[in-house]
Amino acid sequence: MRPTIPDKKTIGFKAATSVVIGSIIGSGIFMKPAVMAAQTGSPIWLTVVWIVAGIFSLFGALIYAELGCMFPQTGGLYVYLRHMYGDFVAFLYGWAGFTVINTASVAAIAFVCAQYADFFLHMPRLAHAAEQSVVWHLPFLGNLYPLDNMGVKVLAIALVLGLTFINYLSVRAGSALQLVSTLVKIVVVTLLVAGIFYSGNGTTANFVQPSAHPPQGGNLLGGLVAALTGAFMSYDGWINITFLGGEIRNPQKNIFRSLVTGVAVCIVIYLLVNQAYLYVLPIDKMAASPLVASDAIAIALGKTSGAIVAALIVICTFGAVNGNTMASSRVTYAMGKDGLFIPFTAREHPRFHTPGNALWLHGGMALLFIISGSFDMLADMFTFVTWAVYLLGAIGIILLRKRRPLQPRPYKVWGYPLVPVLFIAFASFYVVSTIWNDVNNYLHGRVPVINSLLGLSITALGIPVYLYYRRRPK
Repeated sequence: MRPTIPDKKTIGFKAATSVVIGSIIGSGIFMKPAVMAAQTGSPIWLTVVWIVAGIFSLFGALIYAELGCMFPQTGGLYVYLRHMYGDFVAFLYGWAGFTVINTASVAAIAFVCAQYADFFLHMPRLAHAAEQSVVWHLPFLGNLYPLDNMGVKVLAIALVLGLTFINYLSVRAGSALQLVSTLVKIVVVTLLVAGIFYSGNGTTANFVQPSAHPPQGGNLLGGLVAALTGAFMSYDGWINITFLGGEIRNPQKNIFRSLVTGVAVCIVIYLLVNQAYLYVLPIDKMAASPLVASDAIAIALGKTSGAIVAALIVICTFGAVNGNTMASSRVTYAMGKDGLFIPFTAREHPRFHTPGNALWLHGGMALLFIISGSFDMLADMFTFVTWAVYLLGAIGIILLRKRRPLQPRPYKVWGYPLVPVLFIAFASFYVVSTIWNDVNNYLHGRVPVINSLLGLSITALGIPVYLYYRRRPK
């Protein structure tokens, strides 16, 4: 197995932890709780969902911490899959990450950040007729309008280009920016929670008072599963630190410590924010709220709620964009190093020692998604692919224990084999139930395409690309 060459070790424990936290906390905690409240119909069940999702995310972090300490190389999950299943599976993951998963994620978060920054900036828009004048039609998917909301798109593009440039200039600068933005994010969210609780405009009775019409039986089970999906999407992003393995100081310790610390901090933050919402909003009002964070702050702090929420989301999404920009390009860089992708992506900048070409390639793809406005649709499709890959990684750690019993393991996953088995069981359930739900919705005419199968199809488009780079002379 050809190792990826090591990079300069410039990321310490604090910066690594900030990548984990910054990549997780984006806009999800401000958007998802209302929908989850409607799905569960109970503040107790809602809290349980956040706890369970956090525990399984922590299980995933423990599993991948063992892998990160075993193979502390730039590329993370791509590197682990190569050791587990070979070049083919690893490349398909890297291909899916480049074509949509990682780049669409950066585009989507940057667009959300720009949308809320527009609350203060008031970016210009074209006339409605002009916005609708250019249409890109995608068969079976719908129409895209690249001129729609162009002012916000320009702001999102500037954000992606600016953060890409900072990370291009220096790994140290990118990680320092991530550390600062994450600290600011934690302080701001803490002040939000404290402000709501100290307002005295709520009641702790809301923590246990169920909905007037709570779901029962099968409807409750389906609601809990759907709410878990929303919670998992909010927790997602912890895997990003593994992509930077080759640039972390003392990776055998710091990968494990940063993963566990980062996920644990996010669990606490999410639970506190959720309870703050419930303190001022009974479960039914929370479920009916289109902007739960705004409504909660409006009750607690008055008319300034709109500006406060906008500033909160800008701060949180800014750090998430930077964390994802830092991490995601490392997979493409590692594939280039292994001769499985465009050769120029393997080149480091001779002065800055950053994967500059891979960074700009990912930035360019994210810009295309911003202009097209298709990132939300594509990100939804590839959430399924991401969890399918998490499932493969969890199975792979058991395979590696059997195939390589003498491989040095600076950290061994706590609770083995129970923790991996539980994670595999949940991930399997999620993958199967997602396919079943997508097919069912398609057959009943609720959606125009089977998202999960389309995600697999786009991933499969990487097969001829893999064969080409596999056969070409090195």
